[in-house]
This record gives sequence, structure tokens and C-alpha cells, in this order.
Amino acid sequence: MAVRVHEQSDRPDEWRVRTYDRWVAAQKAPVVDGLAIADLNAVEVGPWEQKGAAGAIVRLLGAEDMTGSYILELEPAASAAPQRHLYDELVHVLSGRGFTTVWNDSGATTTFEWSAGALFAIPLNAHYQHHNASSTDKARFVAVNNATIYMNLIHNLDFIFGCEHDFTDRFSDGVSFDGQGTEHGYRLWETNFIADMRNVELVSRPSRGGRNRQFELINSSIGAHVSEFDVGTYKKAHRHGAGTHIVMLSGEGYSLMWREGEPVERVDWTPGAFIAPPDRWFHQHFNTGAEPARYLALRYNSRKWGLYKQYGVDKSVKQGGDQIEYGDQEPWTHKTFVEECARRGVTVDMPQIDGQEGK
Repeated sequence: MAVRVHEQSDRPDEWRVRTYDRWVAAQKAPVVDGLAIADLNAVEVGPWEQKGAAGAIVRLLGAEDMTGSYILELEPAASAAPQRHLYDELVHVLSGRGFTTVWNDSGATTTFEWSAGALFAIPLNAHYQHHNASSTDKARFVAVNNATIYMNLIHNLDFIFGCEHDFTDRFSDGVSFDGQGTEHGYRLWETNFIADMRNVELVSRPSRGGRNRQFELINSSIGAHVSEFDVGTYKKAHRHGAGTHIVMLSGEGYSLMWREGEPVERVDWTPGAFIAPPDRWFHQHFNTGAEPARYLALRYNSRKWGLYKQYGVDKSVKQGGDQIEYGDQEPWTHKTFVEECARRGVTVDMPQIDGQEGK
């Protein structure tokens, strides 16, 4: 059988389009990119007509079109424009207080209040509107969604924003955002609303270090988890796919990120930092501050409704997994951490590192 060889096309790259890129350009809102953001609260926002508020679209390197993100800010006593879209979205309140109304065409409706630290999900394709309840203070939040996947897969924005189907398995009469839920295994809490991620109770996770809790919200196909680790400690390095956005909630320290065999990138952080490790990059978090460090991860994959199975995240790379055990990390990793803590007057508490007990 003869094999036909196609010659390289001389057409320009303009014919290769990503619908999400075109949508971002059409918004005419500020765009923030890079490896990380130092402080979500300090990002400059500008007019965003579609949202009816000030905002900025965030495109960190590690999102890699697995997830999208943006910041929205409401003026005192102001409301954002009503929205409806065929993609999942998680919302974390950075500052202020207010309320959100959710409804669908089938007649279901609910309103719930939120304040700084809250996390909730927007039900797929439901109508919703955010309102600032303060007459004096602005309200700001960060949202992570999978609009990139939906837009690039369907590539029809009229359908994304104009589909009239009600997903009653996500939102219907009786569904409320009251913070109630169900406890499952693997430190997993299924709920619709968490009032304050900064104070939610966590469970020990010795396989990675520190404490952790997983969250599933409103049957969304994207999920979240919170992790915390103590003063003078750090977590094991690990890697996974792109699309996880990390919001630092407390503490002070730094993270190392690197693709295997390539130079290491360092990101220093305090509360409000926003980090997205790129696809298959190892990343490791270090607490050099005076209080436990806690972060919220808003990620591309749900454990309940996952896009794909993920193996080996808590398994050593020596066994075919994606985690570097403390005993296998580069010696300079711990040495640098000890030096950083010494400069800050912080006592290192890592008995897991041979020969370093009590240092």
C-alpha cells in the first residue's frame, strides 16, 4: 500500500485557534500571567463588561489550559452581572462579605451569604449573581474553573453561555448552601459550602507530611483540598498534572518547582500568594514562618467525578510513583531550609531527616 506524505503547510498559524484564547482577548479585561502571583489582593483590576464588575483574568503557566482563573472585585453595595455558563467554577472569597443568588429555569432558587475565607461552587449552567453586602468595603474573590476545557472542546461560545438545559443533578429544589455535607473516606468532605477555609478542621496526612482535607462541591468535576504543615517543617516533593491553583491562606515560606532534570524555580510566599505548578513539575513547600502554613488547592480533577484516574501521587519515584521521599531528596534541600529558618529564628522540626533530629 502506498503511503501518502503530506508536505508541511505554508499557511500561517492563525488558522490554529483556541477558543479560550479568543474569548480572553474579547473580554478586554486585564490579564495577569507568570509562574505565580505574589498577592491576589494586590492585583490591579479593571473594567470587565461581561462580569459587570472590575476584574482580571489570570493565566499562570501551570494552568496549561486545564483550568482557567480570574479575580473579581465588587464595589461597596454593588452587584456583578447575572451569569450562566456551561462549565464548573469554584469561588474563594479573599475579602469582604456578601451574598450570592442561584436559580435555574425549572424554578429552583436559593440565596446564601459569604465572607472572607469562604469556598463554594457554582452549579453547572445555573444562573447566579454575586452581591456585595457592605456599603463601605469592597469584596474580592478568586475563581477557578474548567472553562478552558469546555470552550476548547466545544468551540461554540453561544452554546457555552446560552445553553438552556437545567442540570438538576447539580442544582434543584431543596439544594442549599448551608455548609452541611457528608464525610467520606480519604479525608473527604462532600458539601456545597465551606464558611472559612482558614479554620476548617484538618486530618493528619503522614504520607505527604502535615494535615489535609479533600472537598467535593455541588457534584462538580473540579475539586479542592486544604493542607497545613507546622512551623519549621516542609512537605515531600511530588508532581501531578497541570491545572492546580494554590492559594496561600496563612504562614510564610517558599516553594520549589522544577521539571525533572531542569533548573529549580523558587517562589517565596505569604498569605494571598497564588501558585500553579506546571504539568509534571515537582513542587515542594517549606514553612519558614512563625505559624502553621495553610494553603487551598483548587484543582482540575474531582475525586468523585474525575476526568481520569491518577496513580502514584503518594508513591515514591523509586517505586514508579510521583513523590520524592525525604531520604531521596537532594542534600541541599534540607541544608537550605535549615539556613532559612536560622535567619528567621525558627526552630527546624524535621526528625524525619536522618541526622537532623532537634535541629
